[in-house]
Amino acid sequence: MLKKRLKKHFGQHLLVAKGVIKKLVEFMEIKENDVVVEIGPGTGNLTEELFNTPLKRLYLIEIDEDMIRILKSRFNDRRLQIIHQDAGNFDFSKLGETSLKVVGNLPYNVASRILENVVNFNNLISSAFFMLQKEVAIRIEKEASWLSFFVRTFYEVKYLMSLPPKFFVPPPKVESGFIGLYRREENLKIDPKRLKELLKKVFSQRRKMLKHKVSEEVLLKAGISPTARAEELKVSDIIKLYYTS
Repeated sequence: MLKKRLKKHFGQHLLVAKGVIKKLVEFMEIKENDVVVEIGPGTGNLTEELFNTPLKRLYLIEIDEDMIRILKSRFNDRRLQIIHQDAGNFDFSKLGETSLKVVGNLPYNVASRILENVVNFNNLISSAFFMLQKEVAIRIEKEASWLSFFVRTFYEVKYLMSLPPKFFVPPPKVESGFIGLYRREENLKIDPKRLKELLKKVFSQRRKMLKHKVSEEVLLKAGISPTARAEELKVSDIIKLYYTS
């Protein structure tokens, strides 16, 4: 019956292993007065475990109306608010909160868009924990790509654990990975939209030397060799490049 309710275009794979769910919530280290946002709660398996923590408030962002009906019938808690919206373009400032912990089992087909949106609100989101396709999770943690650098400019990324397909309904065709994003303490005063534009330029035509994409004067001012290529850069190089360009 549950499988019939799942919609392929939403990329829904529900995490059903209770022991694993408990472990994921433990990674979040939820304390009293923490405000948590769960993205794509589905039928509420992770939600149920979140209510076993001393959180102050829990927001659920769910795009599927059928899932919202299940969630409303399953939970009746004064700390809960359910929001029917796409997390990929949700305005987190509308919650009126100043510090959020975000968690989600993200559909593989929209994970990058949701990650990008979370980073756009890094001033409000102190930490985030996401289930992703394992290959994507590893790339976010360490690869030299525009999205990885975009995330890692604002957050320290830690790969926390791997999950095989058997823990999900229906089982995905690939293994999953759970990562934690922990906001960096430095107040960088970097505009995410401007940073994205810079990263897209730097990582376009990856084989080309940087001097063909950014002026040599700017590169030298940032202490970067004009003949270097994008994959040779570090996050610290991107930050210097941002301030000099």
